Amino acid sequence: MHQNILLITPPFTQLNTPYPATAYLKGFLNTRSIESNQCDLGIEVILALFSVDGLTCLFQKIEQENPELSENGQRIFSLRDEYLRTIGPVIAFLQGKNATLAHLICDRTYLPEASRFVQAEELDWAFGTMGVRDKARHLATLYLEDLSDLIVEAVDPHFGFSRYAEQLGRSANSFDELNKAVLAPDGFIDQFLFRLLQEKIGQYHPTVVALSVPFPGNLFSAFKCGQWLKKHYPEIKVIMGGGFPNTELRSLSDPRVFDYFDFITLDDGEAPLLFLLEYLDGKRPSDRLKRTFLRKNGAVVFVDGAPEGDFPQAETGTPDYSGFALDSFLSVIEIANPMHRLWSDGRWNKLTLAHGCYWGRCTFCDTTLDYIRRYEPNSVSQLCDRIEQLIAQTGQIGFHFVDEAAPPALMRALALEIIRRKLTVVWWTNIRFEKNFSYDLCLLLKESGCIAVSGGLEVASDRLLGLINKGVSVEKVAKVADNFTRAGIMVHAYLMYGFPTQTAQETIDSLEVVRQLFEAGVVQSGFWHRFAMTVHSPVGQNPEKFKTRLLSDKTGTFANNDLEFTDPTGCRHELFAEGLRKSLFNYMHGLCFDFPLQDWFDFRVPRTTVPPDFIRRSIELQEYEPASPGAKIYWLGGKYSARFYTKKKKNRTVEMVELTFINKTKTLHIFLKKEEGEWLLEQLPQLSVSTTGRPKTFGELQSGFELATNDDFILFWNNPEMRNLRENGLVMV
Repeated sequence: MHQNILLITPPFTQLNTPYPATAYLKGFLNTRSIESNQCDLGIEVILALFSVDGLTCLFQKIEQENPELSENGQRIFSLRDEYLRTIGPVIAFLQGKNATLAHLICDRTYLPEASRFVQAEELDWAFGTMGVRDKARHLATLYLEDLSDLIVEAVDPHFGFSRYAEQLGRSANSFDELNKAVLAPDGFIDQFLFRLLQEKIGQYHPTVVALSVPFPGNLFSAFKCGQWLKKHYPEIKVIMGGGFPNTELRSLSDPRVFDYFDFITLDDGEAPLLFLLEYLDGKRPSDRLKRTFLRKNGAVVFVDGAPEGDFPQAETGTPDYSGFALDSFLSVIEIANPMHRLWSDGRWNKLTLAHGCYWGRCTFCDTTLDYIRRYEPNSVSQLCDRIEQLIAQTGQIGFHFVDEAAPPALMRALALEIIRRKLTVVWWTNIRFEKNFSYDLCLLLKESGCIAVSGGLEVASDRLLGLINKGVSVEKVAKVADNFTRAGIMVHAYLMYGFPTQTAQETIDSLEVVRQLFEAGVVQSGFWHRFAMTVHSPVGQNPEKFKTRLLSDKTGTFANNDLEFTDPTGCRHELFAEGLRKSLFNYMHGLCFDFPLQDWFDFRVPRTTVPPDFIRRSIELQEYEPASPGAKIYWLGGKYSARFYTKKKKNRTVEMVELTFINKTKTLHIFLKKEEGEWLLEQLPQLSVSTTGRPKTFGELQSGFELATNDDFILFWNNPEMRNLRENGLVMV
């Protein structure tokens, strides 16, 4: 018997694009000639709920039950006819249809408005550089959030667009609370979920349903799916995998969990899923499953007896998005944070450049887990093959490379291959702010379609960066951010406060560094995270090394990841949260750089010890690093021509050449001595990215130039004319 598998992402993850886990698994199963189907029940439930029929059900339920509503809830309910009239066109607009509706929405006379629209009063300065359509999408998003507030208040306190019942899955050492919520009478959202689940079962007739649970925000609905399947289709085997069990359920021991699931797998899902299917087909004994929890004789058992290893990246296949209604996802703009906007706006194909993290040493990170620890890069040719396949399948050229930290060397090779294949792609990824991201490399990445990077500045303090083992300094981060920004690539900084032993002085000094980074214009987006200690990190495993003490060392029977701890040497970090958030929001919009840092807090904070020109000097006064002889030189510019002429200089005639370069946005003229110009004209065809053969190195150009001209190549390479050319297409990487 061959199993018929249905891969499901339960509600809710993202509104704008499918979460890629099931697409990765489907792509892998394709390589094994195993048919599978997939669906994103999150977007399907949202579309069913935010429709004329869905809102009619909502308003009827409120009318029947007559809950006590706040003034805001009463306002929304009173405007129900307006919501029913507008919901269809608004959803279509957010799906990329009805583009002209933007004008009506921006007039502020079309949409019914409730409390969320208080934010819109500041729309002009927050979204002043955006077009009508983007402003309309933000207003339409506020409209949906108003309705969401009514749902939470009147019928389902757990509801959230991407964080459904999230609190039930956060630090849930005991299964009691989640189990109680699942066993409670089915809620308003459940009726939409179950109807859609019934449709999928009727359409695909699966023998196995695999639920991907990446976040706490879709854990509850995964259990509701398991509960419904066990009640109505007990013969179907139900599997759970994904990011949440990978980090939270590694020490699972509560057998009640298996009232809802037959199996729970950990880490990369390809091998565990394949071996489970073989087991269900009778082709593999149960003791040779891979990283799989199951219930046996009433107790939870973890089986990891498969002799086979995980599949290498070359064998995992191209993610397959077939089965998703890609044109049904919603492009929303929730907040005026440029990087968060990228996350929630537009359709992104997800790919991984390399499995794991090439650095893998940050002490706050889950470095003991497979998704960080096992580093394995993909080959560039295979990556570009997959990019081309996904563009052909989805019609979308946007790519989010979901690496923990994309390796600079692999990014360079990928950029060159994208340019070589003349692909048009738009992409962004996560990085470490390391010195290898030179300005030239950033120019190359930009040319290949890179529009943004996000990286961890974490605690902007060299002492704490050393404790974190980040491998960078604040000065280096500033220079790298400047390189990206000058190349036209947006920079988002992940910021952290509350790391063990962090003092109030260091928090304020970090804020001053952040203020200067935004004032200098080298970082455009940021977000402060409160440090969370996890059991799988070096900090969590050796808290005493970081002068902290765990409040409990007891392992729960359900989820175990976040650790509660006390930091006797640090400050009360929770006091700083609102001031950090508020100041960053203003800095992102170019405001309040002249405010004293004290003004962001309602309690006394120390004066900063960071010099007011620290970031500017860090950018301007970087040490000169001589070019590596092995650095490769590429010409990315356009067509060029030469005009030879002579000029007189101190009663002698000098033969010159004017080189004219016609690039996409401008025409560049540089003037060189004839001998230098002729040498350069001879080199440029060999430096083109599209040229087959080994690229030329800096050392080879240097020796060739000095042999041909008998002049100093370093002086030539750094003269104003050549520096101009290097700013406009001649890169050294």
